[in-house]
Amino acid sequence: MTAESAMIDVHEVARTFTVSKRVGPLRRERRVVHAVRDLSFTVAAGDFVGYLGPNGAGKSTTIKMLTGILAPTGGRVRVAGLDPARRRTALARRIGVVFGQRTTLWWDLPLTDSFELVRHLYKVDRVAFRKRLDELTELLGLDAFLRTPVRQLSLGQRMRGDITAALLHDPEVLILDEPTIGLDVVSKAAMRGFLGSLNAERGTTVLLTTHDMGDIERLCRRVMLIDHGRLAFDGTVEDLRATAPEESSIEDVVARLYTGQ
Repeated sequence: MTAESAMIDVHEVARTFTVSKRVGPLRRERRVVHAVRDLSFTVAAGDFVGYLGPNGAGKSTTIKMLTGILAPTGGRVRVAGLDPARRRTALARRIGVVFGQRTTLWWDLPLTDSFELVRHLYKVDRVAFRKRLDELTELLGLDAFLRTPVRQLSLGQRMRGDITAALLHDPEVLILDEPTIGLDVVSKAAMRGFLGSLNAERGTTVLLTTHDMGDIERLCRRVMLIDHGRLAFDGTVEDLRATAPEESSIEDVVARLYTGQ
């Protein structure tokens, strides 16, 4: 796969931050933190990739660069052929993003009104919007709470609402940051089933960050691990397991890679 044909192309990317720390009553010390360094990978159209790493490894920084929230301090990022930081508005029409711990919905509005506002933001044709919303309402079981204010929804209901909002403009790429965090077993299984079908039937490219290894084992064909800002592993779930075949769970395999044991 060439960089030109990739849906996501990250090439030798670095991102640094300057932080200051008090070292005396009148003095502060500044230092440079390397959140991501020399990071390179590509994701093909239609792939479903898990992006793992411990807290502070650089996952969220990568996601922010892929969505244009942050610009890299070195290297190149392309998503759907666009530079995210420079073409953020154009890119927004081609990707969907869901942050599991932060909603993009309007807190005091009924869910259906939030969706209508999303339609206006993305300038989605009304007929296409209605067809897509009807489809997602059925697939995600939204009908019972479409007219409920977002603040009154359970976590599982809100997450289904966020996923719907991210897909109303039919994006080519879906970036998910901890989409099953805090969900009960039933809600988690339903979410996994929906995401698997979305990828298989519509060919949506999905990049998933998660700490839940069940998500990875049930959904992802490929896994990437980032640690200290660098790519530590890139392969299949089976390849990941093969690094420590005696372990009974993939959590143990990942922990072994992180610790270098």
